Amino acid sequence: MGHGLKHPADLVAWRRWHESQHPVRHAVRTTRARLRPGPPSEGDLFLPAGGADVLVAVEAAHASFAAAVVAPLAHLPADRTAIVAPVGWQPPAAYADHQRSTVTLDRLAELVRPSVVLAAGHYTEIGAAAFALADERELPFLVSQHGALTPFAPPLPRAARLLAWSQADGTFWTSGRRDVDVQVTGSQLMWGAASGAPSSTDGADGPLTYLGQGHAAEISRARLAHAALTTCREHGAVYRPHPSERDVTSRAVLAAYERAGITVDRAGVPLVELEAPVVSVFSTGVLEAAARGRHAWVDFPRPPAWLGEFWERYGMHRLGSDPTPAPALPDIEPARRIAEIVLAAAS
Repeated sequence: MGHGLKHPADLVAWRRWHESQHPVRHAVRTTRARLRPGPPSEGDLFLPAGGADVLVAVEAAHASFAAAVVAPLAHLPADRTAIVAPVGWQPPAAYADHQRSTVTLDRLAELVRPSVVLAAGHYTEIGAAAFALADERELPFLVSQHGALTPFAPPLPRAARLLAWSQADGTFWTSGRRDVDVQVTGSQLMWGAASGAPSSTDGADGPLTYLGQGHAAEISRARLAHAALTTCREHGAVYRPHPSERDVTSRAVLAAYERAGITVDRAGVPLVELEAPVVSVFSTGVLEAAARGRHAWVDFPRPPAWLGEFWERYGMHRLGSDPTPAPALPDIEPARRIAEIVLAAAS
């Protein structure tokens, strides 16, 4: 695989690959679209009374997106900041008085005239609409890194400014590109994990918990299931499904784990509240747990080369060795630093 992305600049190729990893889901969606074309994609637009020179795109409600693009909202002037988000998304209190309207995303450029755009990428419908606006008007498009990077991450938009967790991540994501600038801000996700309530134990109490990644596209579901089954059996670990493991195949796999004598944790306790030591294949939750002082490891039989490189880049330790150390944190909170960069770009 080498160092860098499989698709460093070609979003169309990346989407084809991503769809190929979920062929049944893609076939169903394609058939539905052909038989009954749906209305244009929509989002909720939040506008301050006097207009906005900053646009923040919130592509999804996941915790990683919240850390990357929602947390900086607390450090941006609400009276200058517009937000485009999924329909029904609830904004922070400081933005509660913004005018809210549900709009088709293809009208976004008609309705807001920012000087800078902040997003987590351009591979979602909301991100693509925000980038189209910025690209058409030649505005700074700032991409806030929202997760740990594998070679299968989506490419960055052309001429973007990447706000990276680390210089290593910035180098990795921009490998083969000369049109993207990188600024290191650190990870708000890790900052939040480290700043949360301290662990009430020494980091090793409770049964080992396996953070499931059965939804992941980077490794075949069969290999992921085999790895989870092997590790849980050998170490008496409890399997904690990822929230995305809800489809028919995932439910069948979870039932198979239970028939094999493995405990499946269906309580849904938020990861930040989990007190047990954890292990996973390449979940960002390993780093979050380490940031909170929990014992955390990675494990996978015969890992592909890219996975070993991933573990090394993030300082993740394999099960059987010392626990993964807490990630290094910057002096300034990443969300605050991101907001500073956004405002500087808007001026």
